Amino acid sequence: MIKILNLSKHFFIHDKRIDVLKELNLSIKKDKITVILGRSGCGKTTLLRLIAGLEGVSLGEIKFKEQAKIGFVFQEPRLMPFLNVYENIVFSLKKHEIDEVKIDRLISMIGLSDFKFAAVSQLSGGMSSRVSLARVLAYEANLILMDEPFAALDAFTRASMQAEILKLQAGKTIIFVTHNVDEALYLADEIILLEKGGIKSSYDLSNLAKPRDLLCDELINLKRKILSEI
Repeated sequence: MIKILNLSKHFFIHDKRIDVLKELNLSIKKDKITVILGRSGCGKTTLLRLIAGLEGVSLGEIKFKEQAKIGFVFQEPRLMPFLNVYENIVFSLKKHEIDEVKIDRLISMIGLSDFKFAAVSQLSGGMSSRVSLARVLAYEANLILMDEPFAALDAFTRASMQAEILKLQAGKTIIFVTHNVDEALYLADEIILLEKGGIKSSYDLSNLAKPRDLLCDELINLKRKILSEI
């Protein structure tokens, strides 16, 4: 779906050039979950912002093989505090685009039917993250960019949200940024390991069925291998 060719991004601080991404070449497969994994500061978020068009590239290009309708799920939910759950979910839609049956189904799928008209201040962190995800799905994005969306959640809520991603992913291409190896192993069809602005290695997990048991020998061994490279 996406071809990234010789992509570089740099900026200047007090006339000193900082290279964030250097000659990156990458293919993002359609209808798959590609996880970008790496330490803080390796260029993961910058790569997402370049794909989304929120920043300009310094060199190289990003080619879309088909028209992409992009949804972005940020590290924090970014809900409108003056709107309720329902209003936040339909916020990006024009009036004629709102399908009430579909919206109700989405709210039910994220387990918030009883909170449809709740204020943002009445939601927990996990609930807010689910609303943010539902907003992107209501927008019918076929390319979803997710920048460490569950990093601030407790382990139980994070596991629940990861399961939601797998349930709702069909027919969508997802690029998911994380520094959590377990999260990458659970979600990914392919893991791209970034280091100092370049690709250090990649791992194809497309032959492993989902949901996955992270305690199986194959994933434990793969986790050890990834950790040795980070």
